[in-house]
Amino acid sequence: MSGTIRIGIIGYGNVGKAVEQAIGQNPDMEIFGIFSRRDPAAITSAGKGRLFHIEEVKAHVDDIDVAILCGGSATDLPTQGPEFAKLFNTVDSYDTHARIPEYFAAVDLAAKKTGKTAVISTGWDPGLFSLMRVIEEAVLPNGTAYTFWGPGVSQGHSDAIRRVEGVADARQYTVPIESAVERVRAGEAPALTTREKHLRDCYVVAREGADLGKIEETIKSMPYYFDEYDTKISFISPEEMTAHHSAMPHGGFVMRTGKTGDGARQSIEFALKLGSNPGFTAAVLIAYARAAYRLNREGRVGAHTVFDIAPGYLSLRSAAELRAGQL
Repeated sequence: MSGTIRIGIIGYGNVGKAVEQAIGQNPDMEIFGIFSRRDPAAITSAGKGRLFHIEEVKAHVDDIDVAILCGGSATDLPTQGPEFAKLFNTVDSYDTHARIPEYFAAVDLAAKKTGKTAVISTGWDPGLFSLMRVIEEAVLPNGTAYTFWGPGVSQGHSDAIRRVEGVADARQYTVPIESAVERVRAGEAPALTTREKHLRDCYVVAREGADLGKIEETIKSMPYYFDEYDTKISFISPEEMTAHHSAMPHGGFVMRTGKTGDGARQSIEFALKLGSNPGFTAAVLIAYARAAYRLNREGRVGAHTVFDIAPGYLSLRSAAELRAGQL
């Protein structure tokens, strides 16, 4: 690959800011600009990115090699994904697991119309965890898979709460139920429901005069996010949010237990411990932006997921360097 990959950032929340910072660690990339729905004059960039209003994005289709979509999965990406896949090669972290097939289809159709390449649902789950689930199942077909998230802040779930009427700010912590984790590690292979694996702990700053009961009911009944979980909601002040919930750690692990052909019991576990959820998500998005660029140059247009992309496409190193140093 020759030349520098010019990156456009669409959306300038936690992930957008982290992507801007992450580009500095990748010598094959440079940031062209940041596009936000907010007034650019009211935004201070954390790095070298030029700021534009999102309505200006169509004027820069020739200036951007890959657009990284940093909006939320609840309301932004379902429309932005297909919309921007018509204009740019794109990467996103769409994370509403149950709706990924229909999202993939919409983005795939849009990208193919204009010869663009889109990589959807990257990050760490969906993303790296998805990849590990496939590898673990392939290696241990006679087995049982488990995914546990947390304890940590879920960006997607926090964003979904912030979209609820009457909510000024929110953080949602996903917490694995320790007794379930212990049973899996002990080799029991239990059949666990969604509710038996995790609970959701929400901290909400309500707007003045908001109906707290309605907010709580809306959150707990939200499909794809909270309706299948035991959910705790605590209403706190903005000062408490700043003092106790500003950091965004997360993590989790993908596990599979099973037996190989000789009858031996085997266990695989892939774990992440993240000091910054948006920082790590941004790092994964950057790697897959490199892959999207390379795939498009090879003529592989349409939507792709982590299952479709060989690891070598993510690396700064050439194939020869990888064979010499990583095998």
